[in-house]
Amino acid sequence: MNRRLVAVLVAALAVFTLAPMASAQGTATLSDIRTGQHNGFSRVVLDLSGLPSEHRVSEVTSIAHCASGNPITVAGGQVNEILAVTVIGAAAHDDNGNLTYTGSRNFATPGLSNIRGVALTCDFEATLGIAVGYSNTASWHRVFTLTSPNRLVIDVGL
Repeated sequence: MNRRLVAVLVAALAVFTLAPMASAQGTATLSDIRTGQHNGFSRVVLDLSGLPSEHRVSEVTSIAHCASGNPITVAGGQVNEILAVTVIGAAAHDDNGNLTYTGSRNFATPGLSNIRGVALTCDFEATLGIAVGYSNTASWHRVFTLTSPNRLVIDVGL
């Protein structure tokens, strides 16, 4: 066989062997949003099929849906501050458009002392948007990921 042809075939095989193929597993999918009260802080947990590539957090006073631009009122009554969490590399649906998260997209959290409500604000092009509304503008927050199982955790405390 021609050496040049062999070199091309070996190079092509290396690309297909070493380069990851695009698949549903490349985008973490949301399956549940859970909440809980802890000593000194309230928690929101996003259950995911994998870890997102990154997340961004900002404090805002209003939020809009990423696709329509329509304002979203976070459920739960008096919300003075919103923690807008953008999760890159995650979706609430699979590659076929089937919802992987079928829960409420905007709900009050009456059992939590610091968080008033949670809203899903974006599910577009492997980007999830989550708004966490709270009333005390002096609250602290932290956002981080955990594994086994994979999840993104949002804590808001006083």
